Amino acid sequence: MTPKEKVHQLFSRAGVTIDGPRPFDVRIHDERVFGRILSGGTLAAGESYMEGLWDCTAIDELVARLLAARVDRSFQFDLEALTYIIASRFKNLQSKKRASQVADAHYDKHDPIIRGFVGKPVVYTCGYWKDARTLPEAQIAKLDLVCRKIGLKPGDHILDIGCGYGAFAKYAAEKYGASVVGTTISSKGQIAFAKEHTRGLPVEIRSEDYRDTKGKFDHIVSIGMFEAVGPKNFRTYFEKAAELLKDDGIFLLHTIGGPRSVNTTDPWIHKYIFPNGVLPSESQIRRAVDGVFAIKDWHRFGKDYDKTLMAWMKNLDGRASSIKQMYGDTDYRMWRYYLLSCAGSFRAGLNDLWQIALVKPGNHSAYTPVR
Repeated sequence: MTPKEKVHQLFSRAGVTIDGPRPFDVRIHDERVFGRILSGGTLAAGESYMEGLWDCTAIDELVARLLAARVDRSFQFDLEALTYIIASRFKNLQSKKRASQVADAHYDKHDPIIRGFVGKPVVYTCGYWKDARTLPEAQIAKLDLVCRKIGLKPGDHILDIGCGYGAFAKYAAEKYGASVVGTTISSKGQIAFAKEHTRGLPVEIRSEDYRDTKGKFDHIVSIGMFEAVGPKNFRTYFEKAAELLKDDGIFLLHTIGGPRSVNTTDPWIHKYIFPNGVLPSESQIRRAVDGVFAIKDWHRFGKDYDKTLMAWMKNLDGRASSIKQMYGDTDYRMWRYYLLSCAGSFRAGLNDLWQIALVKPGNHSAYTPVR
């Protein structure tokens, strides 16, 4: 069977037709793609799309169908991907020395693109769409949801681990009267934006690894940072949070999660988007918090990330010409592939979004789940 025939057969299992008429069908511009994908898997699929060797109007639906049919499991890993997978087993890819790699690769170069597609407020994490109709409404609803889940009140001193562009710190200070310390190892541009964004408020933005943070806080939040911690550091992360949290406080963890315990992410995501990122599984989190925190609530709303990603994609498309002019067509296609393929993974149920409320052992205060 030729590579073309093999790919045709695999895609047909997901109801996808090569050069078919539907939005999720794939249009092939170079037949060498078939062999590359069979031997290189998702890394080759993403790279060949960036190179313009194939197209698809609805990559989100294509990916959702392929993942739901488990077609991805039929592909192989090339040497580059295998090297990454093997390294993850023997090295701490998220050590303090290596932790800034994602900032260098992702945020420093592409900060204008990110701020452009996330819109305002500048929040680069999943929105909460329960009662929201627009992306700004969903992001504000998410920020408020976090505040309500920790029972935030005026005068509370909050730690935001991985504070990003400072949106939560600004909201908590303005709307709830809290004082906030935000820590991040992200790009200088992001830190500068966060500091300017929170100027005049009781907010301190620190360029600091979570392992170096000191102090005591009424509550702790971490919104969309845990994916960069890595399995070898999960226990350290929670132990550090427990050290920083007052005995009667709440730690609210907001993270993407996956169904299986792994040590790596998708090879294409690792190479082009989030180096060394790893999505935690439920069992990994439960093992890591055992004896350190008690779980009070586990809120799952992964479908909201599908909506968020598609809203970001609409914003990205609205800036397509300026992005291509500034960065080139390859980078634009990279971001398009990233946002749409991630939307497809949430739609297929491969990824989920969790908000987990944690308290220290011995904290028997009543906790009412908030939605």
